[in-house]
Amino acid sequence: MNNERILFNRPYMTGKELYYIAEANFGNMLAGDGPFTQRCHRWLEHKTACSKALLTHSCTAALEMTALLLDIQPGDEVIMPSYTFVSTANAFVLRGAVPVFVDIREDTLNIDERLIDAAITPRTRAIVPVHYAGVACEMDSIMAIARRHGLMVVEDAAQGVMSTYKGRALGSIGDLGAYSFHETKNVISGEGGALLVNNPELALRAEIIREKGTDRSRFFRGEVDKYTWQEVGSSFLPGELIAAFLWAQLEEAEAITQRRLASWARYHQTLAALEAGGGLRRPVVPPECSHNAHMYYVLLAPEFDRQRVLEAFRSNGISAVFHYVPLHSSPAGQRYARSHGNLIVTNSIAERLIRLPLWVGLSEVQQDKVVAVLDNALK
Repeated sequence: MNNERILFNRPYMTGKELYYIAEANFGNMLAGDGPFTQRCHRWLEHKTACSKALLTHSCTAALEMTALLLDIQPGDEVIMPSYTFVSTANAFVLRGAVPVFVDIREDTLNIDERLIDAAITPRTRAIVPVHYAGVACEMDSIMAIARRHGLMVVEDAAQGVMSTYKGRALGSIGDLGAYSFHETKNVISGEGGALLVNNPELALRAEIIREKGTDRSRFFRGEVDKYTWQEVGSSFLPGELIAAFLWAQLEEAEAITQRRLASWARYHQTLAALEAGGGLRRPVVPPECSHNAHMYYVLLAPEFDRQRVLEAFRSNGISAVFHYVPLHSSPAGQRYARSHGNLIVTNSIAERLIRLPLWVGLSEVQQDKVVAVLDNALK
């Protein structure tokens, strides 16, 4: 095998990013909510059919906005998986809430909707499904549970841009949704995110919270003669240069997705034999889900030592990585949250999962090397 190093991720640029950034600069509009931000908002609203889309400086910021919009109070409980990024929990812990972790499904690694009902208490305020790897949670069941108990649903769709559930865009199904445009995602702006408001009753407050608690957006639309402090908020909007970069990506979002899907499908085909041999399990995508090829992961059979497999990748110049340390096992998770049930699947998945390199431009030769090294490691 050659000595070429294969990165885990390589941020992709369409070629228009710097041109649009220069255009924003020449237009003397560098603060947030300029022309490029508005283009991004319109694109997101059209693509997802949400009531309102608002760019944020990160997906973390979008999630923090959801906690403010839902008026989360100290002692409230929010149901979510433990197998997720810290921002999912932090957004609510910042308001004094208690994350309640439930186990995940063995197939999609998403929250197990069958366990949610039993985790609900009189203090429960919201359910936060996380669409792992851009594959949708079982949203019909989750929405039915939420409506039956009078709960709100916040979709953490950080990995879900361009994915759908039964034809509906991820992030557009719950009351609120959050996207990430971090450089590790499919469509990027370095840092960056978006809040999707699907409940029209929350749209105006979302604008106010995003603009430091003021009705500044209404002032610029001519709806009020001056803008004033209306409620608690913060500066959640990104600068126009970030939006200009993002616009170049959104213009090519479909092409980016198709190229990633081609690489994902090739991994899936070439790894079928290893799955048949019992060494690993490939990702599962339910038929009602259309995913975006955000990542390709494998689950090692329990008898294999993941660290030895990762070392085999490293020694061959391949950057393959594990993923989350479950939040329930972290110091902060034990301090601020609680678990419902034993989270057996979460613990097992976290110890066996490996993410393989996947990015636009990854060649077939590089993919073949990744698969060959994995094959040898399992032998």
